[in-house]
Amino acid sequence: MTTANSNHNDHDAPADAGASTPAESGHYTGSFFGRRKGHKLRDHQADLMATLLPALTVDIAHPAPDNIRTLFGTDVETVRLEIGFGGGEHLVAEALAHPHIGFIGCEPYINGMAKILTQIEAQDIGNIRLVAGDAAELLTWAPAQSLSRIDLIHPDPWPKKRHWKRRFVQDATLAAMARVLKPSGEFRFVHDIPDYVAWTLWHVSRSPDFIWTAKRADDWRLPWPNYTMTRYGRKATREGRIAAYLIFERS
Repeated sequence: MTTANSNHNDHDAPADAGASTPAESGHYTGSFFGRRKGHKLRDHQADLMATLLPALTVDIAHPAPDNIRTLFGTDVETVRLEIGFGGGEHLVAEALAHPHIGFIGCEPYINGMAKILTQIEAQDIGNIRLVAGDAAELLTWAPAQSLSRIDLIHPDPWPKKRHWKRRFVQDATLAAMARVLKPSGEFRFVHDIPDYVAWTLWHVSRSPDFIWTAKRADDWRLPWPNYTMTRYGRKATREGRIAAYLIFERS
């Protein structure tokens, strides 16, 4: 599970973007919606949840350090956040590719947390820290201008209109992300559901804090360089759904 979906002439908007302008934006309340646990954990996964997770957990119940990089205990150049990392494929690949960047992964789904702990242990990854809970609370906790990038990849689309208020992208969360991002920091969003792509573009267009960086259609039709496709992303491709890859810069 993740917490949290695009193709014509140059710089055309993704399909249906204009037709899907939401009638009501809603406001993210900070509450988690969805399953926290699925199938029973294997014995080793349960052991990692009891032993390794506490060592990697960012305790957002206490005040944040003035310099968020100190969470990593070693020199990191900057810190990035992935919201709803699911099975952890993208987060693990990014951490391995960029050992001098610190990564915080936020995921309320227990089985997703167990999966990434297994990968962290197996590959001896030292630059990932974890939050097993609500990303909105993490954004409130983090110091201003402390993150260089936030990734939100295939979040739950909440397709029914009455559930749109549960979508992670809202006016309030965009403002919260803008607060914690450094100037020129990035918010990156990936989805294969056109309605949620349109929803995100509509909300970002209302925000004074972000600029969509696309200059041509391929900028949102194609993954950015060295993007690691998630298991869900591969499934969407097999089933014929086309993802959009949106990059917004903190203005």
